[in-house]
Amino acid sequence: MRILFISRWFPYPPDNGARIRVFSLIKHLSRKHDVELLAFTDGDISSTQSEVMEQYCRRIHTTPYQEFRPNRLRALLGLFSTRPRSMVDTHSRGMRALVETVTADQPFDIVLASEIESVPYALLLHGTPMVFEELELAVIFEQFARQRSWVKRVRYGLTWWKQRHYVRYLLRHVDGCTVVSDPERALLHRVAPDFRPVEIVPNGVSLERYEGDWGAPVNDTLIFHGAMTYWANFEAMEYFLTTVFPLILAERPDVVLRITGRTDGVPLNRLALSKSVVLTGYLEHIEPAVAQSWGCVVPLLAGGGTRLKILEAMALGTPVVSTSKGAEGLEVIDGESILLADEPAEFAGAVVRLLGDESLRARLACSGRSLVQERYGWDRIGDRLDTFLQRVVERQREAQVR
Repeated sequence: MRILFISRWFPYPPDNGARIRVFSLIKHLSRKHDVELLAFTDGDISSTQSEVMEQYCRRIHTTPYQEFRPNRLRALLGLFSTRPRSMVDTHSRGMRALVETVTADQPFDIVLASEIESVPYALLLHGTPMVFEELELAVIFEQFARQRSWVKRVRYGLTWWKQRHYVRYLLRHVDGCTVVSDPERALLHRVAPDFRPVEIVPNGVSLERYEGDWGAPVNDTLIFHGAMTYWANFEAMEYFLTTVFPLILAERPDVVLRITGRTDGVPLNRLALSKSVVLTGYLEHIEPAVAQSWGCVVPLLAGGGTRLKILEAMALGTPVVSTSKGAEGLEVIDGESILLADEPAEFAGAVVRLLGDESLRARLACSGRSLVQERYGWDRIGDRLDTFLQRVVERQREAQVR
């Protein structure tokens, strides 16, 4: 097939969850199909970045992404639109022109629009099957559902109403949709009960990337390797450092927690930092830091998607302690491949138990690695997406014959 892949992100380097997903899916699809990439960029693209993607794509085309600015005139006018304000404000003439130019003289068998920001441009292709890749609804829904004051419930309720309305509109014009987990699929069906061509295509890991010797684990070392610039990760650390970590330190005072990632623009003054907390900054290679930890903590309270940080830790043989929300969408079993705990004392107790029991760490590491190898390798996931795309194309061909 000839696939036009429209992406919110330029996929290389694959240094966050969204880029990892796009890069891995393109890499897999390119083994059997011709892939042409149209991608937004958040800055200049180096020749190395282009050269890497040209190994997998027939051609690549890029245009700058305009970040959402709530106080910009176009964003303010978006208050009066039924579309989400962010979609009004960030609409790109550059991407529209790219789509029109690229498709003017060549047909595609299918267009794959990654994340909601890309779908409007896919709709410009009339008569070509299109798939909305990775619809995510949980984040905005939870922001609304968790509000207690009536002022915030009205504000976030309007945002959620616009999102539902817009997603229903998009789904009426696409031929298929993917989500990363069963909870996301359930939420999609609440928003659009009659939409059925939905496939769960979870996030995964490149298994070969995590092979090798990354160094021995360091005693009493924990890690959280989620991007702190993402609000759900920051909220998780704010909660953990305030309510959970002190309970752990009371039992094991030598414990050190390493938090990775950039902190530009992050309100660090809100975090209960101490000499037991190390901010590593951005790490080009996260594998040694994770593999050398006795445990990975994932105290997420909100957010959607599939938790790449858990899959990465498991692939590296690092045991995980998580909230139920943190592991949502993963086929894990508490006490077998992971430890799950939701209350502060329970979470702290699980971490203390993990740190004090070498056999438990070994068992969780082995089971977690096996789970990732069996269900979450990108080859398996890519095959699932490939099969779904071919079904969508075949279904439209049959409809045209009728």
